[in-house]
Amino acid sequence: MTLERKGAGKFRTASPSDTERLGELAAPALADGDVLVLTGGLGVGKTHLTKGLARGLGDAHPVTSPTFSLMAVHDGGRIPLFHFDLYRLEHAYELEDTGIYDVLGYEGACVLEWGEQFQDELTDEYLGVLIARVEDDPDARTVTLEPHGERAEELAAAVDAAVRGSC
Repeated sequence: MTLERKGAGKFRTASPSDTERLGELAAPALADGDVLVLTGGLGVGKTHLTKGLARGLGDAHPVTSPTFSLMAVHDGGRIPLFHFDLYRLEHAYELEDTGIYDVLGYEGACVLEWGEQFQDELTDEYLGVLIARVEDDPDARTVTLEPHGERAEELAAAVDAAVRGSC
């Protein structure tokens, strides 16, 4: 594994397993009400990060992107992890049908793939996680944490410390 810390809240992964490892390291810092908005193009590793989060919380069930079901609940761990994929939604009013307002910011932690398109309708307090491809390496990714709000700042600092301690 070659998960690298490139600065405060900035990481480089060399493989999907590294991206999952980043999620595993972040999971102990998650608390009820935390919201992570995962941003990045198709196939960059948003679901791999979520797999690591679920595993790090203690849930051994398989994690796949809920592209067609819109939400998956991973509740076999320390706290529930609500995994939303909002890619197929076109309008904010469609959020009502996803169940997102029933859990967002209250119970368990929420991971929102493609949530940035509806940010104004969701929450002001969240940890943005930007995942991008590295031009010269098809398997490598950069992951940047962008906290919004006090709790998100705490979460970003805890994730950064966990990665720093593992490298």
